[in-house]
Parts: sequence; C-alpha cells; structure tokens
Amino acid sequence: MASMDEPLYPIAILIDELKNEDIQLRLNSIRRLSTIARALGEERTRKELIPFLSENNDDEDEVLLAMAEELGVFIPYVGGVEHAHVLLPPLETLCTVEETCVRDKAVESLCRIGAQMKESDIVDWFVPVVKLTMRYSFQRLAAGEWFTARVSSCGLFHIAYPSAPDQLKAELRTIYGQLCQDDMPMVRRAAASNLGKFAATVEQNYLKTEVMSIFDDLTQDDQDSVRLLAVEGCAALGKLLEPQDCVAHILPVIVNFSQDKSWRVRYMVANQLYELCEAVGPEHSREQLVPAYVRLLRDNEAEVRIAAAGKVTKFCRILSPQLAIQHILPCVKELSSDSSQHVRSALASVIMGMAPVLGKEATIEQLLPIFLSLLKDEFPDVRLNIISKLDQVNQTFYTLQLSKLARIPTKGKVIGIDLLSQSLLPAIVELAEDRHWRVRLAIIEYIPLLASQLGVGFFDDKLGALCMQWLEDKVFSIRDAAANNLKRLAEEFGPEWAMQHIIPQVLEKINNPHYLYRMTILQAISLLAPVMGAEITCQQLLPVVINSSKDRVPNIKFNVAKVLQALIPILDQSVVEKTVKPCLVELSEDPDVDVRYYANQALQACDQIMMSS
Repeated sequence: MASMDEPLYPIAILIDELKNEDIQLRLNSIRRLSTIARALGEERTRKELIPFLSENNDDEDEVLLAMAEELGVFIPYVGGVEHAHVLLPPLETLCTVEETCVRDKAVESLCRIGAQMKESDIVDWFVPVVKLTMRYSFQRLAAGEWFTARVSSCGLFHIAYPSAPDQLKAELRTIYGQLCQDDMPMVRRAAASNLGKFAATVEQNYLKTEVMSIFDDLTQDDQDSVRLLAVEGCAALGKLLEPQDCVAHILPVIVNFSQDKSWRVRYMVANQLYELCEAVGPEHSREQLVPAYVRLLRDNEAEVRIAAAGKVTKFCRILSPQLAIQHILPCVKELSSDSSQHVRSALASVIMGMAPVLGKEATIEQLLPIFLSLLKDEFPDVRLNIISKLDQVNQTFYTLQLSKLARIPTKGKVIGIDLLSQSLLPAIVELAEDRHWRVRLAIIEYIPLLASQLGVGFFDDKLGALCMQWLEDKVFSIRDAAANNLKRLAEEFGPEWAMQHIIPQVLEKINNPHYLYRMTILQAISLLAPVMGAEITCQQLLPVVINSSKDRVPNIKFNVAKVLQALIPILDQSVVEKTVKPCLVELSEDPDVDVRYYANQALQACDQIMMSS
C-alpha cells in the first residue's frame, strides 16, 4: 500500500471511492476532482486521471452529470489551453449516454472547452469529435450508431465550423444536412434546435443556399415536435438574413406555421410572434403578419389563444394605431369574454399596455370598457392580473391627460377625474370586499398609488372607510397589509391629515373584543408613530399603548412591550423615564414568560439609549 506522501495516493483513493457502492461517496469523489488534480500535478492529471475517467463505467446518472460538469472547467488542471484536447475523450463518452441531462451537460462542457482551444487544435482534436474524417478511422459522434451520439453532435457544430478549412467546412455543412434528415426524430429535433447557432457561423452565401435548404426540410418535417423547433429557427435565421431575403424566405414560413395542423406549432408561433416580427424587419412586411396573428387570437385551441393574448400589447406596438384598432381591438374584445379563464387572465395582464398605441379616443371608448369588464371577472386570477397593472392604468391616464383636473371634451363627453370615479373606482371598491383574500390584498397594495393620483378629498369620500374595514379582516395578511397601508397614506398626505382622518378611527378599534384585532391596532400604532412625530405620539398614541398593558391576554401585553420598545427612540427621555419605563417594569414581573422576556428586552433598549445620550 502506498504511503500518503506518495503522489499515487490521490488516484488510488479516487479509484476506491468510484468503485464504492455508495452513490453519495462516488458523487463526493467526483466533486473533489479538482483537489485530486492539484495533488497529482498537471502531467499526472493528463496521463493518469483523465484516462481513468474516460474508462469509468459508472451507470449512475447523478455521478455522470457531476463528471460532465467538473470536466468543463478542468483546463487549468491539465496544463492550460494547449493541453485542453485531453479532456475531449471522457466528455465524448458522456455525450453518448442515454440520460438527456448528462448529454446536455457534456455538450455544454465540450463547447466551453472548444471555445478556448486554438484553431489548429480544434481542427486536429475537436472536429473529429463531431464527425468521421479520413484522418480518424473509428466512428465519432456524428456517425455514431446509437442515435444519442448524433443528438449530441448537433450542439457542437457551431464551435467546430469557424476554425475548419474550406473543404472541412463543406463536409460539416453536408453532415449537418444529413442530421436534419436523420431517421430518428430526436436527432432531427436536436438539429432544428441548434440550427440558429450553427447558421450564425456559416458564411452569407452558404447561408442563403445550403442552410436555407436545410431549414426548408425542417419546416416540412412530418413530426410536429421538429416543426415547432423550426419556429425558433425562423427568428434566428431572420436576424442573419438581409431584409429582402428574410421577407422572401422567412415570412411565408411564419404564415404557414400559423395555420399548421398541429396546435403545438401554432402555440409556438403565437408565443414567438413578436420575435418573429422583429426578424422580418420593415413595418410593411410586419403588416403582412396581421391576418396570421388574428387567426391565432381566434384559434380553436385555448392554449394558442393564451399565448397570442399574452403578446397582444407587444404586437400592437410594432403596428400603426389604425391597424391595431381595425384588426386587433375587435379580437381583444372577443377574448375578454372568452370561454377560457386562462385566456382572459393572459389578456388581463397586458391589456392596458395597448393604450399608448391606440390613443386617447380609442382607449376611452373601446379599451376602457374591456378593462372594466375584466376587473369584474368571475375568476379571481383574472381580477388579480388586472389589479397588478393598476399602476399602468394611472400612468395611462396621465399619458392621456385624464388624471389632471383639466376637462377635455371628447365627442360630447367630459373626460377627467370623473372618468376614474365613475368607471374604475366602483369596481375597485367592489374588489376591496372580494371573497378571495389575495384579491383584497392586491387592492390594498395599490391604495396609496390611487390615493396619490386621486387626491385627498376623493380618497376621504371613497376609500377611507375601506382602509379601516381591512384592519378587522379575518385574514392576518390583510390586517398586516392594512396597517402598513395606513403608514403609507400618512406619509403621502402628512401628519395633519392623518391626525384628522386616520388616528381617531384607529384608536377607537383598540377596544375590539377579539384580541387579534387589538394586536393589529398596536401594530398600526407602531408603524404610524415615526410618521406622526414625538408630540402626537406622546399625546395620542402612547396612552392607548399604556392602557393596553393591562389587557387580560398575554399576547397583547408582550406586543405592548414590543411597541414601547419601538417608540423609545421617538419619545423624549423624560416621557420614557416617567411613563414608558414604569409600564415595562410592571410587565417584566408578569406571570407569563413571554411577556417578561419582551418587557426585559425593551428595558435593555431603554438603558442603552439612556447610556448613549
């Protein structure tokens, strides 16, 4: 047995651990490969460790995945870039295993290594991993009998191609074309998925001819799983082609795909349509895609309509207002009453983004009614998605000059703050009492924003009572949000307003018979005190907290101690000494252990502040 000082020791230990039945032990040894490599040195790592890993026949996917990941960052341990090629054989073996995630990680590591290799080394060592050449008589990945090897090779072409000489490039293009016509759908899927990366490395003249020919084959594949991956290729290739070539070759493909017999392909088109439009280029070309998009918005499959509805704002932004109003807006109106709640939900999350595109008149007359109908939808997810975009609504009203008190005539109507009050606010008030607590919570989050937009007077009339009502909600998250909401409102409108409209109503609720609601009031006092300042806190808030220290419920009493601790920095020292400290001393002698603990914590805070001052 070799001693621990001998350099063979690390590799011997690794061999033993990699043969152990315990998967975790084998996995740990793989994770320590870099440590073992440093112990061995660069030369022994190249001559002993890497060959050993190449011959490792572990059948546990987790171990193989870890090995593929480790080898991807192993160049420094084998002596740098000039020796990087020694890492290729074990990764090549991993590219042939059955588990997809192992192959993907091996391909990722090969690409990482290949990106750092010298051009001559790529030709001599990396390209043979991708194909069978005259120089290498044995089979490599692209010519592998087991299809997994061919799947993996598709992800390597974009690394091998740029450094190859012309003759070898031609051979690589031919091989890629063969992979796109492979008998196995998985191979064709891999070829379609990687076509964009490979095409980005191909010269422009071959791109228009050979690569586009390969692309045409994929778009007509009998497997929809291949065709839907070719949709992504439309966007990738479109960005590489000249505008006129893109219109000639890519645009017809997109239109055909939007009518594909497979809903999965149509779904992919709907999901990628904005990117496809960007690839097509000029506005007049994009206009040709409007009928295709309208078809997708009215597709028979709900999944396709969901994807299309979610992109409606993005698509409208690249169109003229006239086209959006004429063709897209009628579809949006249909989708707002779609039979699928998920379609309506997708529409609700983006609809108000259309307003700047449509303009003032179309927004008020056509878009706002759709928005309001979604705001009252029977499904909470739809309402939640609308509420989550309330900031866009306010921004839209600003953009359209509706939030100003200026009165803007539009076809006999007077538009201004009244429009918000007459249409949007009743729906918001209704949602504030929604049976789903998450909807109520979402509304609370937007109350300060609405208050700042609508102003003090309007808020007092419509929303003030709701803010108090939420303090006594059955759900804790609502009560917690309501207390924070009062703080934000006090910050927005100032202490004087809060003293008149918030503080009296809050303090009245301290006598609620349920202790959980009394705890919420204590939390609200703690949050409001820093905003209100020392004088109001001392005169109005502190007496209520002190009185609550006599509460019969221990939870209330230890919360009093926590609130008093929070108030100490705000109050004058004399008030702390005369009022706060005696109360805390009394609580520190309470029978309940939690009350005593928090009271002592607060007393320590008192002492620290006194000492620091």
